[in-house]
Amino acid sequence: MKTTVRAVISVGLLAGFYLLAIALIGGLGWVSVWLFQEHPGVAAGKVAYLTIAVAAGLVVAFWKILRAKPGEPEGLPLTPAEAPGLWHAAGDLAQRVATRAPDEIRLIPDVNAAVAEHTRLLGLAGGRRIMYVGLPLLQAFTVAQLTSVLAHELGHYSGSHTRLGALAHRGRMAIVQTIVQVGPSSIAGFVFRTYARLYILVEQAVSRRMEYEADEFSVRIAGRAAAVSSMRDIPVIEAAWNFFVERYVTIGWDAKLAPQDVFGGFGMLLRGRAGELAALRDGAPPEERSRWDSHPPIADRIRAMQAMPDPGVTADERPATVLLADPATLAQRLQRAALNIEDKTLLPWDQLTDVSVAANAQRDVDALFRAAARLAGAAQGDLGLVLALVEQGRAADLARAAQPHGDPQEQRAALTALIAAAIAIATRGGGQGRWRHSWTGAAEFVGPDGRQPPIDEIARLATDPATAPEARRRLAGLGVDAAAVRQQSARATADGAEVVGGIANMNAPGKLHFDVLILTNGLLLIPGPKSTDDGKQRLLHLIRSAPLPELARQWRFLPFEDIAAAAIPKTTPIKVALTLHSGERLELAESWTGERLGRHDNDLLASALEPYVTTPAPTA
Repeated sequence: MKTTVRAVISVGLLAGFYLLAIALIGGLGWVSVWLFQEHPGVAAGKVAYLTIAVAAGLVVAFWKILRAKPGEPEGLPLTPAEAPGLWHAAGDLAQRVATRAPDEIRLIPDVNAAVAEHTRLLGLAGGRRIMYVGLPLLQAFTVAQLTSVLAHELGHYSGSHTRLGALAHRGRMAIVQTIVQVGPSSIAGFVFRTYARLYILVEQAVSRRMEYEADEFSVRIAGRAAAVSSMRDIPVIEAAWNFFVERYVTIGWDAKLAPQDVFGGFGMLLRGRAGELAALRDGAPPEERSRWDSHPPIADRIRAMQAMPDPGVTADERPATVLLADPATLAQRLQRAALNIEDKTLLPWDQLTDVSVAANAQRDVDALFRAAARLAGAAQGDLGLVLALVEQGRAADLARAAQPHGDPQEQRAALTALIAAAIAIATRGGGQGRWRHSWTGAAEFVGPDGRQPPIDEIARLATDPATAPEARRRLAGLGVDAAAVRQQSARATADGAEVVGGIANMNAPGKLHFDVLILTNGLLLIPGPKSTDDGKQRLLHLIRSAPLPELARQWRFLPFEDIAAAAIPKTTPIKVALTLHSGERLELAESWTGERLGRHDNDLLASALEPYVTTPAPTA
């Protein structure tokens, strides 16, 4: 089926949504009038109320849509002087695909390229065209590969694919806003949600067909080899970028630290891990597919490209950054304009890695020191106290505190790693070592001579009562005073934690109700309403509202390490009773009508509390 025909069906379905809404209101209105005439009473009043609610919801939704204005385009606008090659390529390619060139080119911090058109008259008349090009793509691609991608994007203009973009966006807004206003769990909300699924399925099918059509321009202009190469490389570059952001850019996020040169670092990572990236390219392209996808599977697109005639284009293997006048300066400007790092201290990569790893290690080591203090009844923990507890035969207790989940061998390994981190922190504090940055692997702790000191060996000695005294002597030989390696934080925080689940409307004694987020290192308790409606949406809104450390400061954060004992009388719906080291008791019970972030988050909570359970948890 041609794209134009599918588009007409999509627009028809959008019109059908409005007709459905009007018909639903009319039908409910007729039923309410009939009930008032024939069977006046509570039922008639409820139907009349529902009619008014649906009509009011529809009016409010339409009003919000009419008032909605397009947001400011993202990214950094590029002038022809700043990107002469890119502007020339866009103009030349536009002529070759028989379309009007973009009016604006913007640089964005994503592994992506896209086009948009601010049309008029619901897409009947063209408007201002904007092309978005991701700097990570420019850093990773050759000119030939980028040409393929740009030809694909301009092909969307040539096929008028962007004309219905505004209408489709308004359509989605109308459906979503209407469902929000009438209530997703209401009868009317169910009808609208069912129709919305049909609308989105057709819209996504139209989008997939458009991608195949734009790919034809990619092959015809840039050549089959460049088109296939760029298509195969995109998921590899995206994986590299995500790895880079997670392992390098945000390494010091919790300590309010960020790199001075984000995009320069990505270029170095691409070079440092070239072998790993080549191995990823050699793998099979992704085959995953879903009816809800807006793009076809990459494997399918590559097969379609390989079946197209090859125009025999000579590939331009220069790096795509040659299309920019001054890539380094533009990278810095994009970093300031598009990345949210204004509140952070910017450091060179070597210094950022050293300071960040040290801060993260201290946070982890503090958990061990707090556990040692609890076991010993001391006010504060330190490495000397840890060694003393090991010498007293309490290494297993420390290991369980270091790694509540896992078998004894895993717990012993976790204890060894934490002691090694504590020794490294002490050595660094004495100016005898640092964490060395690397683009090819994990950061390593090295001494002034660039070699690794025997920290791991000493840590292994420190976990055995028989060899702990030898560990003390070895530490003294390094100039490390074990008692001086102290706990820095009094209690755990949500820094570095992640959300793994959530249960809304959990009941607590005293008619209290909590929405509970399950984190990797504790529970976040947010006072919630008694009503169980829209609990999942509340949890999602909460997660998106602020970073976890900020939420943990605003509401009650209960670290798992503060739990002395737990009981789980029921698992479906889950009920837990917690006893904290402070002596406080806390009970939480899930409601039968409550909502969860995930289907099995009750099991997830039970699993998280399992190491603290003093009696076996029942089966559901």
